[in-house]
Amino acid sequence: MHLILLTAWTVLWFVVVEPHGGFSWHYLRTGGALIYQGDAGDGSGGLNLYAHHPELQMGPLSFLTAGLFNPFPEATGQLLAAALMSLLGLVIVVLAGRSAAHHFLGTGTNHQRLRQRVLIAGLAFIPMWIEVAVRFGHLDDVLALFFTALAVRAVTRGNAALTGVWLALAMDSKPTALAFLPLLLALPREKWLRAGLWCAGLVALAWLPFFIGDSQSFAAAKFAIPNHPASALRWLGVGDPETPGWDRPAQAALGLALGSVAVWRGRWAAVVLLGANARIVLDPSVYTYYTASVLLGTLLWDVIGQRRLVPWWSWLALLILYGSVFAVPDDAARGLIRLAFVTVSTAYVLFWPVRERGRRGQGRRRPPARTDEGPAHEEPMGGPDTGPWPGPAPTPGEAPPAGR
Repeated sequence: MHLILLTAWTVLWFVVVEPHGGFSWHYLRTGGALIYQGDAGDGSGGLNLYAHHPELQMGPLSFLTAGLFNPFPEATGQLLAAALMSLLGLVIVVLAGRSAAHHFLGTGTNHQRLRQRVLIAGLAFIPMWIEVAVRFGHLDDVLALFFTALAVRAVTRGNAALTGVWLALAMDSKPTALAFLPLLLALPREKWLRAGLWCAGLVALAWLPFFIGDSQSFAAAKFAIPNHPASALRWLGVGDPETPGWDRPAQAALGLALGSVAVWRGRWAAVVLLGANARIVLDPSVYTYYTASVLLGTLLWDVIGQRRLVPWWSWLALLILYGSVFAVPDDAARGLIRLAFVTVSTAYVLFWPVRERGRRGQGRRRPPARTDEGPAHEEPMGGPDTGPWPGPAPTPGEAPPAGR
């Protein structure tokens, strides 16, 4: 029933948004054609892609995937890609539910309440997922967040190799996924090296050929976009008209630092939210699809990081970050709202006092943060793969710059 409701909700949003969607799909279509070009054409494709097109900020895996839709007519390819990306949103909700079920094995979890949390948080997550997947068609964000959800699933199972593989594929899809790397630290200490080697190896395999093939590929790292008046960056006193040179490294460093602190505090389920927060607080632009990464973070926090019946952080993120775009006309006020949300949510997941209960489980260094959810009971689970659900898993203008 949860999967049916979430599927219907996804289809509804897809039908409403798709006729006006694909705002940025042309970037993926162009990059998908260029990356398969090789030595053919004018020499600006293949391994020369980033040297000649620094505006195409997506990862190589995103372009390789997007190119698979190019043999279709443009409208058909865009529709098929949007449908696939929408489906991945449902899979992410299922993965979040499965991850939570495995994480809470043996803790006396109230499984009915867990199902309800996944459903309610999923209802907030889906509209923002359709925003990034259908309205904008940002396949790079979609793949990066999908692989990150798979990495979270691997963490809960204590699988070092898969955790490293999925995080590497996320970074191969979009470089900003680097902020989610502290998920590796949520594994037992003795598994860090193996996970790190898998991750580093696959990242090098995807990116190094471009930088070795054409040293001008480094120009892509310097690509700048306008500093929007509604950005939180303005409230931090940065008045540069375009992206400051220090901004991208600072985003990555802040995300890595906050995520590491979260793991150290025993709240690894907040890593994705904190990485997304670091991006939006320091990013010079304010495109609405940025909020999808925040909603993935709140989804994971609400179903894994705490045990309240109502996953209110997911709905707060949706209403504050997305709702303010339509309800607040003043740019400066919207920037302040973004800054306030990042500040409050970051402080909450890192420092709000919570009581911990349960045993140390495979795939986490410390028990999750939790709050009381009422009387608990355990139901038969049938093994770690089944989660709390019997049988198959049923949980559920101007064009923006390409890479942002």
